[in-house]
Amino acid sequence: MLDKLLWVLADGAFHSGSELGRVLGISRSAVWKHMQRLQDLGLEVYSVKGRGYRLPGGLDLIDTERLQGSLEAAGLTDRLARVEVAIETDSTNVQGLQALQQGVSSGLFVAEYQHAGRGRRGRQWLSPLASSLCFTLAWRFNTGVAALEGLSLAVGLALQQALEELGIDRVGLKWPNDLLVEDAKLAGILIELSGDAAGECQVAIGVGLNVALPEGLAERLDQPCIDLRTLGFKGDRTELLAVLLRQLVQVLQRFESGGFAQLRPAWEAANVFQGRNVRLTSGAHVFEGVCLGVTDQGGLRLQTDQGQEVFHGGEVSVRAHETA
Repeated sequence: MLDKLLWVLADGAFHSGSELGRVLGISRSAVWKHMQRLQDLGLEVYSVKGRGYRLPGGLDLIDTERLQGSLEAAGLTDRLARVEVAIETDSTNVQGLQALQQGVSSGLFVAEYQHAGRGRRGRQWLSPLASSLCFTLAWRFNTGVAALEGLSLAVGLALQQALEELGIDRVGLKWPNDLLVEDAKLAGILIELSGDAAGECQVAIGVGLNVALPEGLAERLDQPCIDLRTLGFKGDRTELLAVLLRQLVQVLQRFESGGFAQLRPAWEAANVFQGRNVRLTSGAHVFEGVCLGVTDQGGLRLQTDQGQEVFHGGEVSVRAHETA
């Protein structure tokens, strides 16, 4: 019922409680309770006596039917055995891994809101309903866990190239899995996997991309952030998702056939920290040095006081570090 209510309110116009009650087949008091629910999901609801309820600015919801059409036109339906779009879920990554473990060959799982959305290092991914793109691409690899080094970098490159195709050309890549614009975070990637060290692996590729964040959210975050609307993007989220997926599948196919090495030059060209002083934190250890780029396996190369060192993914944080 919540999805039906959102599609009615998506136009941004006022709708009376009695009108909404008729459409949904519920009482006006039940409509009011649903409005409280929408506020719990991070939406701003205007209520004016005599006029009803509205969502200022409306909502740009993912249109499942149109998405399916775009995927078919791009020839992706054969690569995605299952496509699910939900208003709310706990975690699209959990959905993706569960589907793979149940035997689904591949799939796309999208949610307008995640109750337990996560970033790297256990951080919560804050995103009010329909303000970001939150999705997981569930994929199988037959090359073993070791061959998946550099996968998060490949995914970041695919997203950056897709955004460039859409005219957003200021996006850079931060090792190992963030997209930045002038050091402000635009998107994050969380990859989770299970499987055999030498055989098949089931991988959930989770993406959170800021599209149109509400004012005030930035104050709740632990780092600067930016969204696509601020960067001038005027398209809708359904077509945006289709473009991202098309580029992502293409890059994954290249990664499957030749690993990260062939993608390395393009990734380094977009590396926001190339040649800059950075501070890398790994647990209780802190390293400082100049970023030299990455290896063919996706490891970060730093020039430190001890010489050139290589760091790999995991519980690692990298930030710019300006020296005196």
